[in-house]
Amino acid sequence: MADGKSVSNPAAAAAAAADRRDTRNRWLLSAPALIILLFAAIGPLIIVVIYSFLKKGDYGGVEWQFSTDGWYSVILQKDIFTDAVSIADAHISILLRSVKLSFFTTILALLFGFPTAYFIATRNEKSRELWLFLITIPFWTNLLIRTFAVMEVIRNEGIVNSLLLGLGIIDTPLQIMFTDFAVMMGLLYVYLPLMVLPLYASMERIDFRLVEAGYDLYATRWRVLRHVIFPLVKPGVIAGSILVFIPSLGAYVTPRVLGGGRNLMLGNLIEMQFGQGRNWPLGAALSITLMAIVMIALLFYVRNASKTEARHG
Repeated sequence: MADGKSVSNPAAAAAAAADRRDTRNRWLLSAPALIILLFAAIGPLIIVVIYSFLKKGDYGGVEWQFSTDGWYSVILQKDIFTDAVSIADAHISILLRSVKLSFFTTILALLFGFPTAYFIATRNEKSRELWLFLITIPFWTNLLIRTFAVMEVIRNEGIVNSLLLGLGIIDTPLQIMFTDFAVMMGLLYVYLPLMVLPLYASMERIDFRLVEAGYDLYATRWRVLRHVIFPLVKPGVIAGSILVFIPSLGAYVTPRVLGGGRNLMLGNLIEMQFGQGRNWPLGAALSITLMAIVMIALLFYVRNASKTEARHG
């Protein structure tokens, strides 16, 4: 027994030493990525958080004095003459507009993306590659150029108004530019592929024999869609919705070009505080607020994804 212990102990020690070396090597291999993550992502985020609790400078920048004025100004404002406190209506309206436009953009992307993904998933393999290729083509073009393309379609002298005027449907051009509708159309065009691709990835794995079984049991198309197809592609619906909602919420270029200076979203408001407004603490506080909304959306996605995995094993 003593000999057995003397043999097993060196073997266990050697195994433990090998595990420690393996752990150390893993940390060393991941160290460059962790350093880049620290300085390129976490570091700037910490700076933004610190700036949100500082006093604004007279001509931009910050003064290194602790202050909560940045967070105070996110939802409240003080009259410069009477010091009366009131709700910051402009900030609240921009926040609500951002959430509203992002929400409706996500809904429209789902309505257009779902049948598109279903159409692609039901084609043969060679056709699928072609359709997926066509879906991803917009990503090859710069976002600003795509936004200007939408503007050429909906402006007063654009394709839509020219067509309606030529057909005699309208007498004067419709004012589509510089409205919430124009911003929503631009966001929908830009982010629609981000809805189609996750939906297609989920639909591609569907066993369509289940759909045929539903029809064999005399289920209507709506019942098959609701009780068979939709539950199977729900992870793709959630993933696509998150991928559309989050970038839409923080969009800057599309609202700036299609909304003009009147239909601002959170990204535009943050840029104004760091630029024209010269209120860096408020801009930093708004940035953290935007990130908090995004985190809530991500937590919602993770929670629903984990529930789906648990339900389906």
